[in-house]
Amino acid sequence: MSITALLVLKCTPDTPKPVILAEAFDFSGFNYFYYPNITEFVRFFGSTVAGRTPSSQRQSCKHKDDVVHSYNRNGLCAVGFMDDRYPVRCAFSLLNQVLDEYQKIFGETWRTAKEASKQKWPYLVEALEKFKDPAEADKLLKIQKELDETSIIIHKSIDDLLARGEKLDSLVEKSSDLNVASKMFYKKAKKRNGCCTIL
Repeated sequence: MSITALLVLKCTPDTPKPVILAEAFDFSGFNYFYYPNITEFVRFFGSTVAGRTPSSQRQSCKHKDDVVHSYNRNGLCAVGFMDDRYPVRCAFSLLNQVLDEYQKIFGETWRTAKEASKQKWPYLVEALEKFKDPAEADKLLKIQKELDETSIIIHKSIDDLLARGEKLDSLVEKSSDLNVASKMFYKKAKKRNGCCTIL
């Protein structure tokens, strides 16, 4: 998964065309001699998509193997160029974080921008690198991934335990942590489930 570019633009009704406020690129997968052309294309395509993203809306536009995600938050717009395997939810989570950070640092100064400044904003360059892993962009996804890994470890532990020749029935019977009622419940549940096997 990769992120090729991140842009922040001003896209207000009183602006004839979107104004690029900040940008960051990673063209490491391309030939060095094409960087100027790719830069122009990214700016053009990013501005086009941003300019057609209504205020307070998100949208995605697929182009070959890339997807351009755009989020216009009341005239301040973030655009990301990702490959088509990058999860959509993570992409918009990243764009939301970029807009939050931009407003925290620059406030409302973007509203007076009349021409592209294309400033090198260190946070955007860092975000481009950091969020190549979608789990970083979406903390919920990161937590889910950790839970999935924990689940795999637990399953392996149970499999290892049973592989040593111990039977779960035997463990339940010998357990001093389970009272008689719990042991009876286990046996009844096992019998009930045993009669309902699906072929």
